[in-house]
Amino acid sequence: MMNEAGLRISNQLIIPWQYIELKAIRAQGAGGQNVNKVSSAIHLRFNLNCPQISDELRERLLASDDQRLTKDGCLVIKAQQFRTQEKNREDALLRLARFIRQGLHRDKPRVATRPTRASQKRRVDTKTQRGQIKSLRGRVNDH
Repeated sequence: MMNEAGLRISNQLIIPWQYIELKAIRAQGAGGQNVNKVSSAIHLRFNLNCPQISDELRERLLASDDQRLTKDGCLVIKAQQFRTQEKNREDALLRLARFIRQGLHRDKPRVATRPTRASQKRRVDTKTQRGQIKSLRGRVNDH
């Protein structure tokens, strides 16, 4: 997944490291002294205007309603789940790769189909049958 050339998203798409900005920051939340003095969280910024990202993919990624996207087309990921900087860096890069892979995935177009005549007949027959059953539920007349 990660090599010297960059972050491998797929066989055709590798994002060079120069387009991924990683910055160590202090993590939030509980953790005692460690959280106050060690910069173990990672702040990742990735500009979608990277030349490796095709226009079509960029449009799809920007169209996704992700709160991590800024108005200027940057994806901001904050990884602070782990205690070590290395694990948080790996987590941030995995999340970036997952985000871009979601944009690569295209749903198959839906092909409209029509129900067969036999299935339409079965449906109407069961509706008629249910109606007959319900009509028999009326009050019994004593003559």
